[in-house]
Amino acid sequence: MKKYLEVYEDIKKNIVNQAYKYKSKLPSKRVMSSNYGVSVITIEHAYELLCDEGYVKAIEKSGYYVLYKSGDYFSGDTYQSSYKYEDEYSDEKDATSLDDDVNDIFKDTKPLSIDVYAKTARKVLSMNENEIYDKSPSFGNMRLRKAISAYLKRSRNIQVTPDRIVIGAGSEYLYKMIVSVLGIDKTYGIETPGYRRIKEVYESNFAKTEFLHLTSDGIDSKDLWKSKADVLHVTPFRSYPTGVTASAGKKREYIKWSIDKNGIIIEDDFESEYTTSRRAVDTIFSMDQNDKVIYVNTFSRTISPSVRTAYMLIPKSMKEMFEEKIGLYSCPVPTFEQLIVASLIENGDFERHINRVRRNLRLKNEKNTKK
Repeated sequence: MKKYLEVYEDIKKNIVNQAYKYKSKLPSKRVMSSNYGVSVITIEHAYELLCDEGYVKAIEKSGYYVLYKSGDYFSGDTYQSSYKYEDEYSDEKDATSLDDDVNDIFKDTKPLSIDVYAKTARKVLSMNENEIYDKSPSFGNMRLRKAISAYLKRSRNIQVTPDRIVIGAGSEYLYKMIVSVLGIDKTYGIETPGYRRIKEVYESNFAKTEFLHLTSDGIDSKDLWKSKADVLHVTPFRSYPTGVTASAGKKREYIKWSIDKNGIIIEDDFESEYTTSRRAVDTIFSMDQNDKVIYVNTFSRTISPSVRTAYMLIPKSMKEMFEEKIGLYSCPVPTFEQLIVASLIENGDFERHINRVRRNLRLKNEKNTKK
């Protein structure tokens, strides 16, 4: 592990454990440099990551201050939320396409090279001639599930076994499967403003929904704690159309909500691989220790919109229930396509593509910041 990541993890641990209290000022970079026996640049990189994750905030000519709130601050009625997005986004602006915001630095992200995809497809055809005709298990091809499990472990700090990974034909398909398992008698809390298709999928499957207002840091705490929701659907990284990214403290608040309310969180992690941070964003799934989070992600943004392959990670406690409810259905993603995606992950092309896009986005973001 790079030294700045080790420093980052240690400071983060101290913040979470409240060695550094909310609103307190962190030691200067020079003092930290001396404490850890590393360069000031190393400390600077660690502080940048803490800022990216929402643990601290940099105030010009003053220093770095702790933003992270422990569970003691999640008091519902008394917690002071940030700015709400009330009238800024109309239904007309909330289009079904996620590519409509022309001012978005992410609009220039490119799909995986067609040459790389075609080369991999030809290799799969030549080396898996018989396997491509096999019927996929209901949870998806095991080779792809193993590839995803290994990728998440090394790149996202997510520990999940392949038997808890479910492959589906796009995120919307997986939302539908979640409703069929959890039931239509539950209330699903969704962000507003938010991606309209989420609401449409739940309501078309006769599930009850409740709108929870977004602030500049995630769902408004008052709305969250007063909510009647049994299931909370959140997009903690760049929620559409606001671009809001939940801080580490807000993610912890979601987890505390799931414990106190005996609720379930659906973490919609669309696009988070394309963070401009030097480190992949921590997921709620990886932070949760209570088996309360269903994680959903898709390859439509990272590989190509034409690749209708998504996946979800299910908690250990729900594995049997998912097997019982959706085990009768066949996986709708062709085995051939699943094997192509598996090969792209296994041979490193997938991660090289992501890293290349992230570097370009980081450079573009830095240029925009300097303007």
